Amino acid sequence: MSINSILSSAMSGLAASQAGMQTVSTNIANVSTPGYARQKVSQSASVAGGNVNGVVVGEPARVADKFLENAVYQRAGNAGRTDAASTYLDRLQALLGAPDSASGLSARLTAISSSVSAIAGLQGSPEAVAMFTGTVSDTLDTLSGLQGDVANLQADVEGEVSDTVDRVNVLLRKIHDLNGEVSRLQGLGLTTSGPSDERMSALEELSGLVDVSVREQPDGRVTIDTGSGQVLLDKRLRQLSYPTGVSASQASYAPIDIRFADADGTMKASTGEKIDSTAVGGKLGGLIDMRDRALPNFSEQLGQLFSGLAETLNKVANEGTTLPPPQVLTGQANGLVGSDRLGFTGKATFAVLAKDGTLVAKTTVDFDALGAGATVDDAVAAINAGLAPTASASFTDGVLSIGAASSSYGVAVAQDTDAPSDRAGVGFSQFFGLNNLIRSNDSALAPSGFTADDPHGFGAGETVQVVLRDASGKVLASQTLSGDTGSTWGDLVADLNAGSLGDYGTFALDDRGRVAFTANAAGAGATVSIPSDSTDRYGTGLSFSALSGLTGAASGLRTAEVPAAILTDTTRLPLARLQLDAAVGQKAIGAGDIRGANAFVDALAATADFGKDGKATVSMFANRLLGSAGSQASLAKTAAADAAARLSDTVNRRDSYSGVNIDEELAQMVVLQNSYSASARVMTTASQMYDTLLNML
Repeated sequence: MSINSILSSAMSGLAASQAGMQTVSTNIANVSTPGYARQKVSQSASVAGGNVNGVVVGEPARVADKFLENAVYQRAGNAGRTDAASTYLDRLQALLGAPDSASGLSARLTAISSSVSAIAGLQGSPEAVAMFTGTVSDTLDTLSGLQGDVANLQADVEGEVSDTVDRVNVLLRKIHDLNGEVSRLQGLGLTTSGPSDERMSALEELSGLVDVSVREQPDGRVTIDTGSGQVLLDKRLRQLSYPTGVSASQASYAPIDIRFADADGTMKASTGEKIDSTAVGGKLGGLIDMRDRALPNFSEQLGQLFSGLAETLNKVANEGTTLPPPQVLTGQANGLVGSDRLGFTGKATFAVLAKDGTLVAKTTVDFDALGAGATVDDAVAAINAGLAPTASASFTDGVLSIGAASSSYGVAVAQDTDAPSDRAGVGFSQFFGLNNLIRSNDSALAPSGFTADDPHGFGAGETVQVVLRDASGKVLASQTLSGDTGSTWGDLVADLNAGSLGDYGTFALDDRGRVAFTANAAGAGATVSIPSDSTDRYGTGLSFSALSGLTGAASGLRTAEVPAAILTDTTRLPLARLQLDAAVGQKAIGAGDIRGANAFVDALAATADFGKDGKATVSMFANRLLGSAGSQASLAKTAAADAAARLSDTVNRRDSYSGVNIDEELAQMVVLQNSYSASARVMTTASQMYDTLLNML
C-alpha cells in the first residue's frame, strides 16, 4: 500500500468519525424530543482497483422498526375509539345522577308509587292527592329533561365529529406534503430523518382519529387506507367533506364524503367512497357510534319507558271518575276519523250524574252488538241515543267529546265488569283519552289497534323515511314510504317487506296494531329509526311514526304533561268508581270513594307492554334502562383504560428500539473519539514516513 493510500484511508476514517460524532450529538440533543427516532451513520468499505482504500460514509438514517410503528398505529385507533365512547357514556351517566339521588329518575318513579299509596293511607286528603299529581308531573319533567339532555349530548358529539374531520384533513395535507419531501430527499440520496420523524408523529395522531393501514412505497412515500377499506392517501391527496356548523341533534346525519383535493386542500370531485359507520374506527368511529347508535337507542328506550308509564296511569284514570263529575269529558286525537272501523269488543257504560253523584241517566253500549262493520260514528250515535236529552257525544277533528246538557250535571264512563270494552288491549275511554291523567299533543298514548285492512289515511305526496342500522350504527338499508302506496296499513307493511328493508327481516302488524320488525340472520341486532315523516292521517295531526309504534322516539314525551286542571284542583283526580248497578235517582258515586288509589298501586306493580322491549313493570324497565347505561359506562371506562395501557406499552416498545439512550450515545461517542484518534495517529505516522523518505533523498 502506498503512503498516499494510507493517508487517504486515514482521512476517510477521520471523516467517518466526525460524521458519527455529529450524528451522536444530534441524537443527544433530541433525547427528549417526542417522535424523534435516533439516527445512525451507515459506513462501507471504499474499494478502488480491487483494493480497499478507506471508508465511505453515507447519509444518517433513522433507526426504526416498521412493524413496531404499525403496531402503534393499530392500537392508537382502538384507544381513540374507546376513549370517545367512555367520555360520552360517562357524561350520560352523570346526566342520570347517582342511584341514591332524590331527583333521579329511579327515585321519581318510586315516589309515584309511595305518593299514591299515601292517598289511601290518608283517606284521599287533598295534600296526598296534590303530592301524587305533583310527583307524576315532576317525573314527566325529569323524563323530558333527560331526553333533552341526551339530545344536547348528541349535538355535542356531532360538533366533535365535525372538529375531528377537520383535524383529519389537516393531518392528511401534512402527510401528503411530507411524502413529497421524503421522496425528493431520497431521490437525491440525502437523509430523510427529519421529515420522516414528522410524518410518523402525524401518522400516530391520525391513527388515533381513524383506524389506518399504512404502507411504505419504494419511493419513500406512504399510502393510507382506513380500517374499513377507503383510500385516504396515495400519490393524490384526499380530504373528508362534511357539513360544518350543524352541531345539533338530528334523526340522521349525512355520511362523510371522501374527495380528491389539490395540495392546498381545495376539494375536487368525489372519489365515490364514504364514511358512514363506526367501521372507520378510531375516535371518529367512536363518536359516530355514540351519535348514531348508543344515544339514540337510550333516547328511544326512554320514550318506551314514558309510553309504558302513561298507558299504566291512564288506564286507571279512565276507569275512574271524580266527585263531582266533570260536565264535559274531552279526549285527544288518536288518529281515527268517524268513518273508521270501530274495532271494539265488550261493553262500556256512559252515565250522566248530578254533582252529588246521583245517577240521572245511563246507557250501556254493547260494541259486539253494533256489528263487525261498525264505525266510530256508529258508536257516537249509540251513546247519543242512550243519553239523550241529558247528554250528547260528538267526534270532531278526530277528538271525542261527551258533555252533559246542563251545568248541574256531569258525565262518567266505566268499563263493564264482566265484558269490558277492548281495542288493542285498552278500554273505550282510555283509547279516546277521555279521562287521561297524562296527555300529549304528539301521541295518542294508546296503541292504534289497526289491522291490515284498515286504510292508512295518508295523503298523496306525504312521505316517511324508514332506516335500518346494524349494531354498529351503519345504515343497512333505507326506504321511503309514500301516501300513494296502496290504501291500507297492510299495503304499507307489504311495501316495507318488498323493499330493501325486507332483506334484513320482516315487518308485520302485531295484535295491538303496532308495526313490529323481526330481524333475520342478516339483520341481527339491527334497529329501526324514522329520520323524517311528513305524514298526517286524515288531518288528525298524528303521523305514521306516532301511530305505528315502530320506534319509541315518537312516544309523545316532548309535549307530555299532567293537565293543569288536575294539578290545581285535587278533586279532578279520578279516584272514584261508578256503581254500575245503581238505578236512576240513586247515588252512583259515593263520597270519599278512593278505590282508584289502590288501583293505581296495583297497576304500577303489574307488568306493562313495552312492545319490542318486552313486558315488565315500569320500575323494572326503568331499572333495566338505568342499569344498562351504568354497565355500558363502566365497561367503556375499563376498555378505554386497557386500550390506553396497550398503546402505552406499544409506544414504549417502539421508543426503546428507536429512541435515544443517553448512556449508549455517550459510549458511542467514546468509541468515535478513539477512532478519530487512531485515524489521526495513522496520518501522523504517514507524514513521518514522507519526511523520512524526503530526508533520504
